[in-house]
Formats: sequence, structure tokens, C-alpha cells
Amino acid sequence: MVIRKLKIILEMIKFEHTVFALPFAFMGTIVGSLIINGRFPEWMDWVWIIVAMFGARSAAMSLNRLIDEKIDRHNPRTSDRAIPAGLVSKVEVMLFIVASFALLFIAAFQLNRLAVIFLPLAVFLLVFYSYTKRFTWACHLFLGLTIGFAPLGGWIAVTGEITWVAIVLYLAVALWIAGFDVVYATQDADYDRERGLFSIPSRFGVANGLRIARGLHVVSFCAFLALFFMTGLLGWIYLTGVIIAGAMMIYQHSLVSKDDLSRVMFAFFPMNGTLSVVMFCFTMGDILL
Repeated sequence: MVIRKLKIILEMIKFEHTVFALPFAFMGTIVGSLIINGRFPEWMDWVWIIVAMFGARSAAMSLNRLIDEKIDRHNPRTSDRAIPAGLVSKVEVMLFIVASFALLFIAAFQLNRLAVIFLPLAVFLLVFYSYTKRFTWACHLFLGLTIGFAPLGGWIAVTGEITWVAIVLYLAVALWIAGFDVVYATQDADYDRERGLFSIPSRFGVANGLRIARGLHVVSFCAFLALFFMTGLLGWIYLTGVIIAGAMMIYQHSLVSKDDLSRVMFAFFPMNGTLSVVMFCFTMGDILL
């Protein structure tokens, strides 16, 4: 019974989509450790970073599903999600959230003082994001700033400090996430407008929303590119990965238009999961070779 409920919750929060942020968390961990410490991270650092990532994302996605239950219930696209469909109870999801936050707290206290100091801010963003669609069209930016903590958290976990390289990496990932969340939100533009919910597509229209998403991705690409010039650690292999990622962003945007949103899910999930893996692999290839 417990195992079945856990499987339903993991499906509800799309556990497999951890691939969006986890490669960037690893990227921040490795680059930060090599730049600041001059070595690869210790194996126990990896263990606690993975635990923290699992806890943070699981808590955030579960909170989002719990807080948005009434919204999901009335939206034809999301009415079959686990909570509105009655597959799991709110109490069961709340228990999972408490357990997930416990993992995050335990992991932070096993790392370093700065990780613990940043813990309240991370928790605030994880909780606060789910409410932002109720009062601001900038909700996508809040999502980006929240998930952008993946590489920044990885960096902090192994270095105990923040540098400009860490901040640029954070912004690159945050704006990338925000951009593709705007694309994803085009599916619900009409529903959000009718229900008084806020998003860039519902506020500015689908066409302008897609333009704003492209702008966010241009700035994200420039930030990834800037990392090549900011550190001697990342060389031509990394730069090749950035160029490939930029080409993938262009292709992603070519798949959707204001008149045809049928391929949004392909542009959103497989493409973005692949992009994060590409960036990590080329970064590692550069470092190892």
C-alpha cells in the first residue's frame, strides 16, 4: 500500500524530470570544487548533494501539486493529476513533503555553514513559487530563481563560498528555466486569463510570450558563453557544448508558434532534458580532457 502510494506521488511530481536540474547541480559542484578547492569533490559530498536535490525538488513539486489542487481540478489539461483524481490524499502528500524537507535539512547540515545559512532562502523560494501565479505574471522568473539554486547549491556545498562565476552560472540556469516555463504556460493562457491567474502568456498574449521566452533564452545563452571567458577551467570543448545548447534552444523555439502549440510538450520535456545533459557532458569532457 505504502509502496503503491509512493509510486503514485513520484509519478505525480514527474520524478524523471529531475534531469532538468541535476546535471546543472553536478556542473556547479565540479566546476566550483576545481576552481576553489583545486580538486574533484569528495564522494560524501556527492551523496549529500544528491540527497539535497531529491529532497528539494520532491518537496517543491509536491507543494505545487498540493497548493494548486483546486486549479488543477478545474483545468481539463490537469484534472487527472493524482490529487484531484483522488489517487492520493492531501495528508499523504503532506507527509511526503515533510519527509522531503527533512532530507534537505539533513543534507545541508552535513555540508557546510554557508549551505545552512542559505537553507531558509531556498525553502522560502520552494514554497513561495507556487503562490506567485496568483498575483504576478513574473511567476516564471520565480521558478527560474528557485530551480537555479541547483547549480548554486552544488557550488556552495563543496566550496562554502560564492563567486561571480557561481552567480553567472546561477543566472544562466535560472533564465533558461524561466524561458521554457513561459513556453509551457502558453498551453494554459486562455484558462489562466479566465480564472484570474497570472502568467506571461495570459498577460501579454501567446505571441508576445513566445518572444519573451526567446529573449530569456538569448540572455541565458550569453551567460553560459560568459563562463568560457570568466574562467580558464572551461575551454573549447565546453564552448562547443554551449553552441550546441544554443542551437537546441533555436530548434526548440522553431517547434512552437502562436498558431500551433501542438508540439509544446516535446519542446518542453525531451529537448530541455537533453540540453542539460549536453551541457554537463561537454563541461566534464572539457575538464577531463
